Amino acid sequence: MRQILRFFYFLFFVFCNFVFKWKIRSAKAKPRRAICKVYVSSIERENSEMEKIEHTTVATNGINMHVASIGTGPVVLFLPGFPELWYSWRHQLLYLSSLGYRCIAPDLRGYGDTDAPPSPASYTAFHIVGDLVALLDQLCIEQVFLVGHDWGAMIAWYFCWFRPDRIKAVINLSVPFFPRNPTSDLGEGFRASFGDDYYFCRFQEHGEAEEDFACVDTATLMKKFFSIFGPNPPRIPKEVGIRGLPTPDALPSWLSEEDINYYATKFMQTGFTGGLNYYRVSHLNWELTAPWTGLQIKVPAKFIVGDQDLVYNIPGVKEYISSGGFKRDVPCLEDVVVMEGVFHFINQEKADEVSAHIYEFIKKF
Repeated sequence: MRQILRFFYFLFFVFCNFVFKWKIRSAKAKPRRAICKVYVSSIERENSEMEKIEHTTVATNGINMHVASIGTGPVVLFLPGFPELWYSWRHQLLYLSSLGYRCIAPDLRGYGDTDAPPSPASYTAFHIVGDLVALLDQLCIEQVFLVGHDWGAMIAWYFCWFRPDRIKAVINLSVPFFPRNPTSDLGEGFRASFGDDYYFCRFQEHGEAEEDFACVDTATLMKKFFSIFGPNPPRIPKEVGIRGLPTPDALPSWLSEEDINYYATKFMQTGFTGGLNYYRVSHLNWELTAPWTGLQIKVPAKFIVGDQDLVYNIPGVKEYISSGGFKRDVPCLEDVVVMEGVFHFINQEKADEVSAHIYEFIKKF
């Protein structure tokens, strides 16, 4: 009888021990499930907000321009760079529209769903700024806050040069204002400093880069582009081409496969000639802007850059920004923000911080 009782006591003890451990495991699992639910809901929320962005086509300056827009209020015009689209500003569109601004981000000439004339001569600064002025006229917008990144920043500086009357203030990312050198253009300077393999120089020959890019799957190509623009001069040796550049094993936290697929889909439709033409027209821009030599940018300005950005690490650029040269050429420059450990695609890599910096500046006007 005692042996039977001991046996039942033993079974009871095992059962209680099992229940106790199961409850502990359940308690530990709940926060993980909660975190997972919060993460999924945040993605769903952002996707839902993205659906509120309106997409239209506007006839402007002889081309059809695709425009993404959201919100009402003072207008913020966003200009993307290479190899970017309106989509690069998705976080800022949602952020600033929620704070009472009308946010507009076009695909610039040559990109995405905007027309792409084949000739480089159709991509001068006057063409691109002309597209934007005509766009504002079509939308009955007198003035905007202007925000640019990469080539979009270059175009924004040109815009401020040519038509400061249309700009309330400018916030540029990655690329500071480079005053016109009366003796040589940007491409010549880069070739002298970095050689023929420097990406800017390698993009000059019409059709050559396109042929090279075609040897790589477009999604893989986009992954390469978004990972190579670090502090070191990006070089593409002719003998190995774009295939010789490393492809990251994993995407950075700020970029998803969905993002890559969006870019890849658009560039598969349009090719890269339009975007590359911005590089190919640099000498022509230098020739055409001779009358603006020595002219300052006199629009209220803010500049944001990562300390690992390839442009910031070009020899002489840090000194130009910090020693007063930048302020001399842009006398209304009010603020320079250098983010530590941040690379080139700053508007996506540090989306919230960049959005907040933009808002803190433009709310003063």
